[in-house]
Amino acid sequence: MQSSRLSTVSLSRTLISAAVASAFAFSAMNAAADLSSRYVDNDGDMVADIPSDESRLVDPDTLVFAYTPVEDPAVYADVWAGFLDHLSEATGKRVQFFPVQSNAAQQEALRAGRLHVAGFNTGGVPVAVNCGGFRPFAIMAAEDGSYGYEMEIITYPGSGIDGMEDLQGRQLAFTSETSNSGFRAPSALLRSEYGLEAGDDFETAFSGSHDNSILGVINKDYDAAAIANSVAHRMLSRGVINEGDYEVIYTSETFPTTAYGTAHNLTPELQQQIQDAFFSYDWEGTALQAEFENSGEAQFIPITYEEHWSVIRTIADANGVTYDCD
Repeated sequence: MQSSRLSTVSLSRTLISAAVASAFAFSAMNAAADLSSRYVDNDGDMVADIPSDESRLVDPDTLVFAYTPVEDPAVYADVWAGFLDHLSEATGKRVQFFPVQSNAAQQEALRAGRLHVAGFNTGGVPVAVNCGGFRPFAIMAAEDGSYGYEMEIITYPGSGIDGMEDLQGRQLAFTSETSNSGFRAPSALLRSEYGLEAGDDFETAFSGSHDNSILGVINKDYDAAAIANSVAHRMLSRGVINEGDYEVIYTSETFPTTAYGTAHNLTPELQQQIQDAFFSYDWEGTALQAEFENSGEAQFIPITYEEHWSVIRTIADANGVTYDCD
């Protein structure tokens, strides 16, 4: 099972229908209004500025890092250990891995000032940016610079679900309401392209994570599920699941993957040191390489929220998502 990339994706697979695409103008017009009043964006890049008042800056002795809880957080403590040692050397700080149990817990830790460096799931990035002052600057990419993952809708063999229309009257598992591939993108797709409304035309369940959704389908706890295929690829590579355990009935266009960034109020010098650590990290022979090469990643590359998350903001707008953070 191979992941396609943004550089090669076919336009025929796009889920951004006319109904969804019409949200682009709305998204651009209201971007500044989405940011919590606790933050300012004087440079117009859609993310919180670093405070100009030095009394509001923080320079902690220990940096807390959290990776998006797409699977069991315990799996990733060892995966990230080598990188966090590198981050510690680059910043002169002790670095602690924080095994968050849910997307909501990660968002709350950022807002409360307990989280300094993080990787947020694709759909959670706008929430982190607007409500928590998250400043994303990097994503993982392949050696050639291409990047991304696809949302897939899967079912178990023999379910009787051969296409999207067959979801009528069946149960579809989502992950969480902030997930792009696990909720927002499939919701927009099913509504705009197939006229299927959650709760009216099919039953829903929320599994809490992509691995839970995948295993739930395989075990026939759910008829179908919307997942990020990058998670499935890594589970396949580790032998957690096997080829043929499930069938794919829909594959979306390619989306940007987990965004890495910092809390807005770290000192400018520390934020720069953290960015430098990401872009100078040598993946060769590391646990990070061993884990993420399973989904095609081999390096960190720079991104901007304004450009690279445009399609994600559009999907959120099409689903009526608002950011009432104050």
